[in-house]
Amino acid sequence: MELRRLAGVPAGRWSKWVVVLAWVAIAVALGPLGSRLTSVQKNDDVSYLPRNAESTRANAQLQRFPDAKQVVALVVYRRDSGLTPADRAKAEADRVALARRFLGGAQAPPLIPSPDHKALVLSLPLRTTSTTSEGGTQLVDAVDQVRSSVGHGRGGLRVAVTGPAGYAADSIKVFQQIDTKLLLATALVVALLLILTYRSPWLWLVPLLTVGLAYQSAAAAVYLLARYAGVTVNGLSQGILTVLVFGASTDYALLLVARYREELRRHQDKHQAMRAALGSAGPAILASGATVTIGLLCLLVAELNSTRGLGPVGAVGIIAALAAMLTLLPAVLVIFGRGLFWPFVPHLGSVHPEEASLWGRVGVRIQRRPRLVWAVTALILAVMAVGLVDTRTGLNQDQAFRGQPDSVVGQQLLAASFPSGATAPISVVARAATAPAVLEAVRATPGIASARLTGRAGDLVEITATETATPGSAASTATVQRLRQQVHAIPGAQALVGGAPAIDLDVNNATAHDRTVIIPLVLAVVLVILAVLLRAIVAPLLLIATVILSLAAALGVSMVVDDKVFGFAGSDVSVPLYAFIFLVALGIDYNIFLMTRVREESARLGTRAGALRALAVTGGVITSAGLVLAATFSVLAVLPLVTMTEIGFVVAFGVLLDTLVVRSLLVPALTFDLDRRIWWPSALSRRPASPLPEGSSPESHPARTGGGSRWARASRRSSTG
Repeated sequence: MELRRLAGVPAGRWSKWVVVLAWVAIAVALGPLGSRLTSVQKNDDVSYLPRNAESTRANAQLQRFPDAKQVVALVVYRRDSGLTPADRAKAEADRVALARRFLGGAQAPPLIPSPDHKALVLSLPLRTTSTTSEGGTQLVDAVDQVRSSVGHGRGGLRVAVTGPAGYAADSIKVFQQIDTKLLLATALVVALLLILTYRSPWLWLVPLLTVGLAYQSAAAAVYLLARYAGVTVNGLSQGILTVLVFGASTDYALLLVARYREELRRHQDKHQAMRAALGSAGPAILASGATVTIGLLCLLVAELNSTRGLGPVGAVGIIAALAAMLTLLPAVLVIFGRGLFWPFVPHLGSVHPEEASLWGRVGVRIQRRPRLVWAVTALILAVMAVGLVDTRTGLNQDQAFRGQPDSVVGQQLLAASFPSGATAPISVVARAATAPAVLEAVRATPGIASARLTGRAGDLVEITATETATPGSAASTATVQRLRQQVHAIPGAQALVGGAPAIDLDVNNATAHDRTVIIPLVLAVVLVILAVLLRAIVAPLLLIATVILSLAAALGVSMVVDDKVFGFAGSDVSVPLYAFIFLVALGIDYNIFLMTRVREESARLGTRAGALRALAVTGGVITSAGLVLAATFSVLAVLPLVTMTEIGFVVAFGVLLDTLVVRSLLVPALTFDLDRRIWWPSALSRRPASPLPEGSSPESHPARTGGGSRWARASRRSSTG
């Protein structure tokens, strides 16, 4: 079925109303489901891991223990000058009160004094029912009650609540803002940019409302996938879903509206104009969406559940964006007609303003010395990529937040008086018959500060160990590796090492595997799509190379900015892979939008003339689309998590590079330089070269419905291609 008929244009004058009513019915039916997406989030570390990871298997064994549903909150009391009797009395009173409130009157564990007599720690087990947001809400409420009960100290005594429960509660609070804070910020950014782009009092409302319906549909579909198909959804993937749907939908809307406005200058009938717009822009939008969708679905081969879950989540978002922008948006645009563009109404025969655009003048300058332009541009991008040399990946638990939530403050108080690993102990599960040997091996492992037997369930025992290194650090990783070697060597123990430090190690290993597998797979898929779309081999290879160079430059700059500007301790291990997925898939979008138009114009004018006109008429709208997408991804920084900020910055900066440098300078320069050879081995590559005349400009090109073109004439300048 042709794209123009998907929008009901012009199959029937009433069909556009059918499309609109169908979308309204979908919104009414799916709205309640979309609002429940946060309730199926899984934000605990174990839910991210593959089933065969050792920490996952250890956690499964630990579920047999009586305290499996408990999450420990650590209440830390510290005075820099040393605890006073009044401080100890307060801590003891808190212990009794908290035991009465949370342990049903049972005795809480005794207070643990620090060796320097400056701190006390109360270990309080809290119950949680599940790893989803519903269970997380109960945990947040419990931690908030603990914090309200103990206060924050005064008179030099500092009190904070940290540990696994404290960190989990602070993280869940951040992700609970996605439905409100992130969604509202994204919608406001998109609305503002649409108003600035269209300079119309009401045109901007049509794409924005269409995007809203697309997001509602996508959120409902993702909820069903998580609820019934076992797809892992966490706060990060839901946040990316929001900005991806808003950003991609707005991009597609900008492309379609621009082409529709162009066709309204050629056709009196608005239905015919929309048919032409869908026939021209539709395939490029569809190809762009297909590229992003298939690229995201490549994540299904990932070992890490959170990465694998992002694949279908993002793909559903792009499919919803495509469906809305190729059906609902055209229908609404046709219903309102030309008046929607007021005060800049496109009348039949009026001059296309993009014909004399800034990008047309840029193209004229590029075509004079294209080889110099692409060589200098590529060199600058390569220099920007140098920042990758000093890459620091991996964040400690207390480095994951921007700012100082109570859990981070508590960790800092603990680290000042206790071993760094006190907030995130290591759990070793082994056969009970080998408990003495395993306990001895754990205590003898370099990097372990202390270890003790903490539980028994049937023929299994749990040994809890505290390491000297900070959890998440390289030293912590080395300790876990040594510990696993030690306990695995004990005959009959069948020992498994779990806990937060072991989870960090398994996450790092799974992420490294995913990068190795996914990156070449996505590159191969995108290359095939481009080859089919452009019916060439040279052009797709060049486009892939330019996007990879842009990705390296964006990552290099982001590493420097994260360190020197934001002051982050390092880059989260997931950032490079996520940056690759979004910058390769989304970065190719703008090249698709440009090069499909170049191919269309090249078939009539020749490659160089076609490239110049394509840059002139698409430059403005693609730049607007890039600004919108960059702005939407930068909204991720409103959430106070380092990972969100890093992903938001690198994708936003990379999109701007793709839009303003790669698509605007590098790709046009390569096209001008290679001329017809860029279409090899298609028939276009065998056409005679038709170079542009010196000083030619987009203004000299008549409308394509007119007669001969000066762009296509032979020139005084001989072809170098």
